[in-house]
Amino acid sequence: MSPEPPRPAGPPPGCPAHQALHGPEFAADPAAVYRRLRRYGPIAPVELAPGVEASLVLGYEAALHVLRSPETFSKDPRRWQDLADGTVPADSPVVPMMMYRPNALWADGAEHRRLRGAIMDSLARVEPNTLRGYVETSADTLIDRFAPAGKADLLGEYSQVLPLLVFNHLFGCPAEYGERLVRGMSGIFDGVDAERANELLATTLFDLVTLKRRQPGQDVTSWLLAHPAELTDEEMVHTLVLLMGAGTEPQQNLIANSLRLLLSDDRFAGDLSGGSLPVEDSLDEVLWNDPPMANYGVHYALHDVVYEGVALRPGRPIVISFAAANNDPALAADRRTGNRAHLAWSAGPHTCPAQGPARLIAAAAVEKLLDRLPDLELAVPAEDLVWRPGPFHRALAALPVAFPPAAVTGPGAGDGPPPARRAPVAAAPAAGPAAAAPAAAGARRGLGSRLRGWWRGE
Repeated sequence: MSPEPPRPAGPPPGCPAHQALHGPEFAADPAAVYRRLRRYGPIAPVELAPGVEASLVLGYEAALHVLRSPETFSKDPRRWQDLADGTVPADSPVVPMMMYRPNALWADGAEHRRLRGAIMDSLARVEPNTLRGYVETSADTLIDRFAPAGKADLLGEYSQVLPLLVFNHLFGCPAEYGERLVRGMSGIFDGVDAERANELLATTLFDLVTLKRRQPGQDVTSWLLAHPAELTDEEMVHTLVLLMGAGTEPQQNLIANSLRLLLSDDRFAGDLSGGSLPVEDSLDEVLWNDPPMANYGVHYALHDVVYEGVALRPGRPIVISFAAANNDPALAADRRTGNRAHLAWSAGPHTCPAQGPARLIAAAAVEKLLDRLPDLELAVPAEDLVWRPGPFHRALAALPVAFPPAAVTGPGAGDGPPPARRAPVAAAPAAGPAAAAPAAAGARRGLGSRLRGWWRGE
């Protein structure tokens, strides 16, 4: 009997083609979408945006196979046939997240090693204690802004802004560039006028590179410029796109998703210094269950490949679902506390080079907030929180909270002792999901003006 021919990574007869990873249904319950997709096996057909098809890797072992096999799967998106022949329009909202850029993310082999080496060597010069100081100072600045009010949106007023303030220090970024970088990054991740957002981001970063070539300092941008890898201006711009993209949107989601977990899950009800599950464990659980980049790690087969009976053709994007792979039913789900074998940082040669600093920033941000405002409560039930649509990220639209008004700690603050550290309490009943959406919209409308004020010390 002849062997069964490989089946393409497409829908079987009678099944709807290409499950959408965009729109409110996917944003509200991606786990349900992943469960439906598993009927295809470890790899399934999906639509990332209207008209943009891809193969989504759902299985943990399948994900490791792709991520650890650079001899078979390339990162270079110039192999993306539908983009090359114009089937996918250049203004598609996912193109800025998938297009070729001359940086380490989209390079293979020796070129990847050169570009990645510059990143790793430059990040290694950042002292952890200095980084923690940046985080805590920035956190205090932000908390002082909303502490007297007794309420806040911890996404728009805290987790969204804090990484940008920290990166202002790390990258030596002048204050006047801040709003432009925020608008550019947010537009790319949200897919809102993504083509214009990409242009704004590139222009702003080119200005930063030009400034740092003329006036170098003790910052990551200057260290990258001085590295023996001799990055060109174009490579510098797109390396900064990679670093700032990875360090802002995913970082804010890691902070916000961890705060959501801490404020809504009774397992985290103990005191942070001696409770049952501390902040570090909440980060691990988020990285397992709600990784900030849920689907990414785009690869392209170098030749026709058959994996567990699924045919993967050259020129078609293969997207790794870190969220689905982490929750593969084949994995044991009851031994995850302290287990960091998740794929939230990817794996193989393109493993995130900044996972240590990323964890430090998130942990310090969460700890500082809970130290300053120990009686935080969600202002809406956890199940009513709204998630932003998009194929790549797992991102809240808003995180409204309430707490007893607190004093500021900056100049002019009182000399009394800080409040005692206590565990977050259970969520308080409030309005439904409609309460979260207007809060998110208002936070985004005011983000630019708030950033200008914070960066200028106003």
